[in-house]
Amino acid sequence: MSELTFSTDTLASVIAILPEILMVILAVAVLTLDMVWGKHQRAAVGYLAGGGLLAIAAIVWLFGGLQQAEALPDQLLLGGMVRHDALAHIFRVMVIAAGGFASLMAMDVPKVRARGDFHALLIVSVIGGSLVSAAADLIMVFLALETLSITLYVLAGYLRDDDKSTEAGLKYFLFGAFASAFSLYGLSLLYGLTGQTNIYKLGQILSSGTLNDPPIVLAMLLVALGFAFKISAVPFHFWTPDVYEGAPTPVTSLLSTASKAASVALFLRFMLAVFPPRELLGAVTGATRDYSVLWVELAAVMAALSMTLGNILALVQTNIKRLLAYSTIAHAGYILMGIAAISTNKSGDGAAAVTFYLFMYVLSNALAFAVVILFANATGSEEIRDMAGMSRRSPWLALAMTLALLSLAGIPPAAGFVGKFLIFRATVDASLEWLAIIGVLNVIVALYYYLVVVKVMYMEMPSSEEPVTVSVPYRWVLALTSAGVLLFGTVLVTPLLNWAMDAAHALYVVLL
Repeated sequence: MSELTFSTDTLASVIAILPEILMVILAVAVLTLDMVWGKHQRAAVGYLAGGGLLAIAAIVWLFGGLQQAEALPDQLLLGGMVRHDALAHIFRVMVIAAGGFASLMAMDVPKVRARGDFHALLIVSVIGGSLVSAAADLIMVFLALETLSITLYVLAGYLRDDDKSTEAGLKYFLFGAFASAFSLYGLSLLYGLTGQTNIYKLGQILSSGTLNDPPIVLAMLLVALGFAFKISAVPFHFWTPDVYEGAPTPVTSLLSTASKAASVALFLRFMLAVFPPRELLGAVTGATRDYSVLWVELAAVMAALSMTLGNILALVQTNIKRLLAYSTIAHAGYILMGIAAISTNKSGDGAAAVTFYLFMYVLSNALAFAVVILFANATGSEEIRDMAGMSRRSPWLALAMTLALLSLAGIPPAAGFVGKFLIFRATVDASLEWLAIIGVLNVIVALYYYLVVVKVMYMEMPSSEEPVTVSVPYRWVLALTSAGVLLFGTVLVTPLLNWAMDAAHALYVVLL
């Protein structure tokens, strides 16, 4: 068994949390300029926040590969609190980029675009999501999750004069606090049973067979409940439609992308480290217990339920944000398919498929919500029927929305097609054919309601011929996300897939 080293080297620690350091500086700069600048200048804080986050994401993308260098190999840093590896690298890029897109989207939302506190809260939530992606200790897991969650509660209910927004914030807070309590109790059980907080040491002790099974299984189920809430999986999905509809749309975009990506990264790392599957137990000295069967079966059942319920309920939605909310629930099911395939796939194909799929999903959903904001600003409505004739009012905007929906549906040449193909291949390779069949049937159902929106945009007459204005920040968001959805579905498939495979292999390095 090869083990990670606990490093206290200052340079290594700084590099490991450099994204968070840069984002803290950015948040302080946003708040400072918000106090110093005049009323007409404050709108620029959105450019600073959004552009700064995208710049930090680019820095992490370009220079995050330092963890692959011999001078800084995969290791546990800051007393074992964070894991510096390829998985943290790729998910940090997703989370930070999603935050940048959301901040730029806020530039066309009148009540938040010039509010420095809004953008600072958004940056703090991204810091929490970034730390969640690298957390390797129970203390860091909980602190990072709560940093992400509490700021999102505030952002969801940020529009105090809007009844839907305050309702969304309150519902999200109540359900989130409930789920957090269960997760914290599960984490405390694990600590009480083992006396350890590092998730890799936890896995070694739990798999040794020296402890009673019932409390371990209970702790696993409690922690899994918290993860299911975060990714909007059935049966803990009930908050999603109301919160997505009521929250400011940039916050909805952040919820559906950054929060989900960070939570999935933690789900992958935590479950494989603490409850390693049978195929990997032979590499752990003295390992006799395999608890992964339980969470794998649970993931498979939740995947089938989430896909089916999400897609069926999406069929009857008339509000585009609620449709995308139920779409999010369905996509949680596809993601759980890949997670269920991990335990029997030592090559890491399942984890790589999930990682690739999340990258595609972040870009596609950010693109869709950017169009939704522009459409709502132009029409004063979020109803699908009011998107009629968008192709005549703004052909490029209609094309961007069509690309996002086709990617979410899994239609080539969009990146979503490759993501779904990888997920289904991993599921079949893991001998979960029944789950793959359910997934294929759900893809067909989802294609219908996505194409209904496309039909409304292209085949129905508009109520107005006035073009939809697209501001500069939205041009950047639309251009970057559209290019990503197209390029990662065609010419850049291999580089992204190789990156996802590196991230998947990093999950197994302490187990092999």
